[in-house]
Amino acid sequence: QVQLVESGGGLVQAGGSLRLSCAASGRTIRNYAMGWFRQAPGKEREFVARINWSGGSTYYADSVQGRFTISRDNAKNTVYLQMNNLKPEDTAVYYCNVLPTASSTRSLYDYWGQGTQVTVSS
Repeated sequence: QVQLVESGGGLVQAGGSLRLSCAASGRTIRNYAMGWFRQAPGKEREFVARINWSGGSTYYADSVQGRFTISRDNAKNTVYLQMNNLKPEDTAVYYCNVLPTASSTRSLYDYWGQGTQVTVSS
């Protein structure tokens, strides 16, 4: 069973940047597509971005396209999310998870880490 620990969140002003990290342990994630998701207060968790096993293919939700960049370091068993030009509507708890396929926008597992809080002030 893989454990996922998200970090890097914080409070930032609109237009600012943050880099989130997702560190996996328990098993390697190098063979799996990975995704970032977020959940804002009172809303359902939503897909944000995904990356295939090699890092050669990425896909983003329309709301973050052009502002966020997902990447991975398989040697470190870690996935990243670089977030630029942040907006107040990006405020949410951000989570990572394994994806069942490289074209999926749903998580493979039903369990989630603790997430990392991102708060963007206007």
